[in-house]
Amino acid sequence: MPTIEPEEHKSLREAVAALGKRHGRDFNREQLWSEAAKLGYLGVNLPEEYGGGGGGIAELSIVLEELGAAGCPLLMMVVSPAICGTVIARFGTEAQKQEWLPALADGTRTMAFGITEPDAGSNSHRITTTAHRDGADWLLTGRKVFISGVDIADATLIVGRTEDSRTGRLKPCLFIVPRDAEGFTRRQIDMELQAAEKQFELTLDDVRLPAEALVGDEDAGLLQLFAGLNPERIMTAAFAIGMGRYALSQAITYARDRTVWNTPIGAHQAIAHPLAQAHIDLELARLMMQKAAHLYDEGDDVAAGEAANMAKYAAGEACVKAVDQAVHTLGGNGLTREFGLASLITAARVARIAPVSREMILNYVSHQTLGLPKSY
Repeated sequence: MPTIEPEEHKSLREAVAALGKRHGRDFNREQLWSEAAKLGYLGVNLPEEYGGGGGGIAELSIVLEELGAAGCPLLMMVVSPAICGTVIARFGTEAQKQEWLPALADGTRTMAFGITEPDAGSNSHRITTTAHRDGADWLLTGRKVFISGVDIADATLIVGRTEDSRTGRLKPCLFIVPRDAEGFTRRQIDMELQAAEKQFELTLDDVRLPAEALVGDEDAGLLQLFAGLNPERIMTAAFAIGMGRYALSQAITYARDRTVWNTPIGAHQAIAHPLAQAHIDLELARLMMQKAAHLYDEGDDVAAGEAANMAKYAAGEACVKAVDQAVHTLGGNGLTREFGLASLITAARVARIAPVSREMILNYVSHQTLGLPKSY
């Protein structure tokens, strides 16, 4: 797929694509994670002084997209270096940076991210996980659902709410909760979708945390939260684009080779045109993703928020269509294990649903971009 990227980005794509090709669709998550870390890919967005590559979300999204295009995406890249690493790098104390960033960069430690709640859904203003002071400590209580990779993470960055001493209103705050913290329990959710990273429901029952568990300023509120959510949307777009590219490549190869009545099926416009459309949609989604990553890395959080939402929407739609068309191109073979496409039918839907539904993105664009009134 052609790009308008600088040479260093093109070189990064080629190198990561080669890594992905070596591991392929039947990859071992731990082995790939370890090798990607040793090559500097996991921490490419983190500051150099803490062991990272000194790049940004633009570089990290390239890594995830190319691994996905090779059939071996690493979902925890969205969470550990992109969300948690970015938030700690921007707002963490020096002690937090020293403790976490080098380990996140070299892959020896991972961090999960907990925001979604049973009754809050996409409305972060309804989060009920609360933190209150108890002397010098914090006590954190609440529930979270659909939290990825908690079992393999050393800690979870939990979004809670604290009471503003001036107004009495609750505002979001971020806390690092160690995996073995007393009162912090998890239950694996039985998912129909089979993935290397499992989903969990979390319960926090008066989890006692030291003062230094708070990331950033207690009064910063949404600023710190969206510093993590914008990269999450950009990386989800990269995840979806990579998945779509993988499916499309399988379909293209099949359409070139599969011959019926002495003609490859790819010669027929009924097969060729939908694949061409899928390619165009993926390219357009990638361009918006690149724009969003550029704006975020340049520090324009407001413009990045709009572009990140649009990129996630476009990539999710393009991914679902590409996977659907790929499976349809292969017919019955598209549902076999041999070609590795059937499992993507369910996985592709995730890009439409998480971390924010396409309907909520349309709400965002209609309100924030178009200036239309809210219905809620």
